[in-house]
Formats: sequence, C-alpha cells, structure tokens
Amino acid sequence: IQPPAEIMVKCYDLPQFAALTAAAQSFKTDEKLHLSNLLGDANRCSSLVAKHTCEAQGSSVVLDYSRQQVTGETMETLFDLADKVGLTESMNAMRSGIRINETEGRMVLHHALRMPKGYDFSCCPSGAEVMADVHKVRDSVEEFVGKMRSGENTGVTGKAIKNIIAIGIGGSQLGPEFVYEALRADSKARVAAEGRTLRFLANVDPVDFAMCVDGLDPSESMIVVVSKTFTTAETMLNARTAKKWLIDGLSASASEADIAAKHIIAVSTAIDKAVAFGVQESNIFGFWDWVGGRFSVCSAVGLVPLSLHYSYEIMSEFLNGAHDMDEHFFNAPVRENIPIILGLLGVWNSTFLGYGTRALLPYSQALKRLPAHIQQVDMESNGKRVAMDGVPVPFQTGEVNFGEPGTNGQHSFYQLVHQGRVVPCDFIGFCQSQAPCELDGEPVSNHDELMSNFFAQPDALAFGKTLNDVIQEGVPENIRAHKVFTGNRPSSSMLMTRLDAFAIGQLLVIFEHRTAVQGFIWGINSFDQWGVELGKVLAKQVRSQLTASRKSGASVQGFNTSTQSLLEFYMSGSK
Repeated sequence: IQPPAEIMVKCYDLPQFAALTAAAQSFKTDEKLHLSNLLGDANRCSSLVAKHTCEAQGSSVVLDYSRQQVTGETMETLFDLADKVGLTESMNAMRSGIRINETEGRMVLHHALRMPKGYDFSCCPSGAEVMADVHKVRDSVEEFVGKMRSGENTGVTGKAIKNIIAIGIGGSQLGPEFVYEALRADSKARVAAEGRTLRFLANVDPVDFAMCVDGLDPSESMIVVVSKTFTTAETMLNARTAKKWLIDGLSASASEADIAAKHIIAVSTAIDKAVAFGVQESNIFGFWDWVGGRFSVCSAVGLVPLSLHYSYEIMSEFLNGAHDMDEHFFNAPVRENIPIILGLLGVWNSTFLGYGTRALLPYSQALKRLPAHIQQVDMESNGKRVAMDGVPVPFQTGEVNFGEPGTNGQHSFYQLVHQGRVVPCDFIGFCQSQAPCELDGEPVSNHDELMSNFFAQPDALAFGKTLNDVIQEGVPENIRAHKVFTGNRPSSSMLMTRLDAFAIGQLLVIFEHRTAVQGFIWGINSFDQWGVELGKVLAKQVRSQLTASRKSGASVQGFNTSTQSLLEFYMSGSK
C-alpha cells in the first residue's frame, strides 16, 4: 500500500539525488564522457539494451539506450533512486486500485481496460467488479458493432451506415486518431475498413466541422458523441451542429427523434443528458472515473468508433497488445523494464542534465499522430508545479514533447536538433513495413531507405563531426565552423518487429507508463489536470460578453485593457 502523501520520501532529499546531480555535472565537463568515447565501450553498449519478446506473436521490442549520456553506474544510481522513492510500491498501488489520484480521490485503472476475460485481478479489492463492468461494456460494443457492420442495423432510410464521425476533444480525439492512422496501412485493418470512413471532429472552429462532413451522405452517417459529462462546451456545440446536419439532410425521411435514435450514439456516463439529446439508452456506452481522458483510448472512447471502422476483432488485437505491455511493466525486473528505463532516462535528462524538451521520432508514416497523442499524455500528466502534498517541487517537471515521422522531421527541425539546443530523441523503427515496395534497379527497398536514416541519425547526434574531420574533408576555411557538429546529443532507439494492431497497443502502453514512472519519481500527481480549468472559466466570461454584445449591443466591460481592446476589434471585424 502506498504511504500517504505527507510521509512520502521526496526524491530531492535523497543522497542518490545529490549523487546524480554531481554525475550530471561530470557529463557536462568531462570529455571522456562524450558519447563518441562512451560508444567505444562494447561492454557498456551491450549492457544498455532491454528486450521484450512475445512468443505468441513472434515479435519483439528492443530498446537500445546506449546513446544516452549514461554509464552503468549512472543507471544503477537511477535504479537506486527509484527504489528509495518507492517506485515499485507506487506501481503496485496503481495496479491494485489504491486511490493514487489523491486530489480527485480516484483510482487509476486504465490498465484494467485491457485485461482479458478470466484475468485474475484479485490484487484489486474491487477487481471482480471492475472486470465485470469492463467486459459488460466490451460485450455491448461487440454486439452493437456486429449489427452495424453487418447491415442488420441501418439508418432511417434503410441504407447501411458507412461513415462514422467521432466528436470529442483532447483524449477523446488524440488517442483514437493516433490508432486510426496507425492502422490505415495495416493489411488486415485495411480490408476490414474497406468502403468505410472515420473522421474526427474536435475543434469548435466551424471550419473543422465543414471539412469533417464534406462529401458525406447523412443517410449513411453516424455521429459518436464522446463526452463523460455531456457538458464539454466544444464537444456539445459540435454535437448540436452535427445533429442539425443530420436532421437537415434526413428530415424528409423520418422524424427528428428517429433520426437521432438511428444516427447518434454516445460514449458517456451522463445517461440522462445523452437520452435528452436523443440517444437511445441502449446506444450509450459507459466508462468510469478511474479512466482519465488521455488514458481512455482503450475504453469505449476509442473502442466504439475504431471498432465500427476496423471491426471489433482488430481492436481486440490492439487491446491484447496493450495488455501484454501492461504485464511487462508490472512484472518485469526493473533493470529489464522498458517503460521504467524510459521513465528514468526522462528524469535524468530533464531534472539532472537540464534538457527541457524531447522529441518522439517514429520512422513510420503510419505513426504520424503518435507524437501528438503522447504530447498530451505526457504534458497534461507531468506539467505540474507542486508535489502530491501541495509543496512546490524545487525543479521543473515535465518536458516539452514534440515530434514528426522520419524522414519528414529531418527536413523540418533536425537542424536545431543537430546544431542548436540539445533535444533528447526517442527513435522508433520497424523491421518490416506495412506496405513493402522495392523498385527494379534501386539499390535498396523503400523501407530500407527509410531505415538507413533511422540507424544513421542517432549516430550523427552522438558522434557529431569535429573541426579536424571538416579540415580533412577539404572544407574551405570560411565555412568550416558552420559544418562542425558537437555531437554528444542523447537518444534512444526502439526497434520493433512490425507495426500491427498488437504492436500499436504495446507502443501506447510503453509511453503511458513512461509518463507514470516519471511522475512517481518526482512525487507529483500525473493523473489530474487542474491546469486546464482556469482558461475554461475565463472563456465563460468572454462567451457571456459576446452574447450580450451581439444580442443587445452591450458594451465590453469587466476585462483588462488589453483583452477589452482585442474584443472590441474582434466584434467590429466579425459582424
């Protein structure tokens, strides 16, 4: 059982923290600790690799972190720090349903969403109840999806539903959209989705709605409203806009009530509000307060729209992959545990080496939305200013996360990564392509060309290019300095067998748990998000002002001078 927040050990009070602070200074000043030298130590390199294999899938995940600015001694001190702050105890508390989200009084059980039927969840006092609830929803999703995809259930005109519009924002959109994009080129998923369309509506900007419904036939379309409370301002305005679009297109064929009943479903806990919106109660799929929005893609939030598009069977494979990595996280030894290692490296790079950003660089076009999703998972979780007990943390927590697929990113921001500020990088690559292509006469396949860059970039970051190298190349003196690369820029390389539904689930969970590990080490609450509240409150005041000004000509008042002048300009230019 996790100790109460007020008696938890603070990482910065430990001798290991002081030792790591001193070690970080050595890495900044000691040339012997430059990565170009460290990578010459074969024993060190071979020791800084972790591997997880799933025999049933014939697949593996290999994490090589030898290009991080660490030695074996550094890692041992990090593991010792984790031990002294009670990392495994915090993990076990999370696993077993202790209310570790103390500020909201909630359990953190998104891993339960992935557990298969019959799984022994007795470590959680309410495990049997949780499992029953999870699989009741999963069974209802499977049944509903089967009827919709088979054509047994249709729209009001009798046409089969082929188009799904998922309306939600934040975790209700970013996670599902990441999985949707990752599966588009998968051979099994592509066949399952043939003739179907899935689009995501998140932004309240009316342009997003116009683009989302462009070319869609309302008679073949269904909207999925994803809102736990059915009160999220942006989501509900988009839902009302989409409902009007359906009614305008189908009112000649059926009543408003019938249109809503057959073309609108919901993922929500607010059953009364969803029913009042016109959704049939049997078409409302629930989730629980122990599922945070950014961790909800494995719940009905992602399962409903993605199963309607790709099939429940494909999404079950995704959940199985996620569960496989949950088991690795909770059971693998700390020194072989991929999410733990990544989390400790994040703490090392951020807290001790002072790197405030990091890049997620998947060498896979299918993972183009992974960086955006992990950006939310990590920054909403760990961008905190106080520890669990409310005491300010004496260093900044959380990193600025960004990324793009390779090789696109190489022609965007890699200039800064190589010669500007130091940005620790996480590279992801795959042994097999989702869409192999090899042209006659070309020296390598398209995938090999992609992966050539995957292997080259981490070495370029680590080794760099010295002034002597530049001179030996015969570079003119006036531009030699411009062609020097200092190197010593840390990165990790994760290589997986293939990208399929199972692997996508594994990837998701690796980064979910990396985030949790960092939060546990720092002693913060990674599972609340009070920082998103203030802007919402102020937006209500602005909304009220706009309503009064538009409808009754009320003058702008009650704002600071800057905001008042901007509002007046906005209204004068948008009449």
